This record gives sequence, C-alpha cells and structure tokens, in this order.
Amino acid sequence: MRKVFLISVLMVLFLSDCSVLNTIQNITRLKYRIQSTENYRVNGVLVDNKKSIKDFTPVELLKLSSGIAKGSLPATFIINVEAVNPNDGKGGYPRTDINIIKFPWRLFLNDKEIVDGNISSPVSVPGKGESIIIPIQVQIDIIKLIKEKSFEDIIALLQKLGGIHGTTSNIKLLVKPSLGTSIGNIEYPDEITIADKSFN
Repeated sequence: MRKVFLISVLMVLFLSDCSVLNTIQNITRLKYRIQSTENYRVNGVLVDNKKSIKDFTPVELLKLSSGIAKGSLPATFIINVEAVNPNDGKGGYPRTDINIIKFPWRLFLNDKEIVDGNISSPVSVPGKGESIIIPIQVQIDIIKLIKEKSFEDIIALLQKLGGIHGTTSNIKLLVKPSLGTSIGNIEYPDEITIADKSFN
C-alpha cells in the first residue's frame, strides 16, 4: 500500500512538472508587434489628418499657440500592439488561452526613452492562432521634445511618433509582461522589444 502511494505521489509530481513545462513553453510562443498608431491629440486638438499648418482651423491654432506660450503641450495617442497566440492545439502544442495581467511598457523614440506606463486592465489572448489588439494609451507632454517650439516641429514630431501618416519605424516598446496561467502568474524574466513590421 505504501509503495502504491509513493508511486502515485511521484506520478502527480511528474505530471505537475510536465504541466509547468508545457505552460512555460506555450507562453514563450506568444508574439507581439506594433501594428499601428492612432487618435493623436495635442492640447485637445485632433491631429491625425493634419499634414501642414493649412489644415488647422483658427481655433485649433489658437489652442496650440496657447499651449506653446504656457510651456505645456499634453499629447495623447494610442499604440495598437498586435498579439498572436499560436497555441491553437496544432503542431504538437496544446491549446492554451493566455491572460496578460500586466504589461509595463517603456516607449522609445529613436532609441531615447520618452514615457512609460501599463495597461489599465487584463487582456485575454485566446489560443486560436488569431491576433488581438492591445491598445496602449500614451500620455506625454511633447513640449520637451520640440526644439524650436513651432507648428512645423509639432507636425515633424508626430510624424516620427507614427501620426499624421508617419511611420512607426522610429518607435519601439520595451515590455515586461506578466501572464496569468493555470499554474499562477508568470512574469517575463527580462524586457522584450516590440517594434513594427515583424513579430518579436
């Protein structure tokens, strides 16, 4: 009887270790990339479709001028991070739904850190082999990033940040996710780099 009990305990420990190993393997297959940016606002002015000063209304120009004069231009925008969970039960990997509990990020522009933050609520990435979007809400006072404090500099900066038909190739995110799994929360040991074009 004692021998049977010992064998049972060893089997449970073995299966438990296998479960932990499979879970760790599955979460390492989760991939990210910057898909797009949108909803740029500077001092309350929507600037997504602005290409030059001519595109601003007199009221909008007044709001921006007021912010420049006060030395503060609060800007908000969204970075859409695409996440793919390939653990759909095919290719020898069991289907695994993954919950992103925390997503502390640092935003870099031309390799210079400009702001950091986290997601406001957990995000679920189903194991369907499909992608979901994690909206990263960015808030920053861009007055410190503008050299000459002119409208041209504002537009140029937003283009570098991916707005106004710009490219996201100038920005990247360093993230250290914390994932909720069947064996508890697992935090990445190091930050991962998320950029555009291809998955990390």
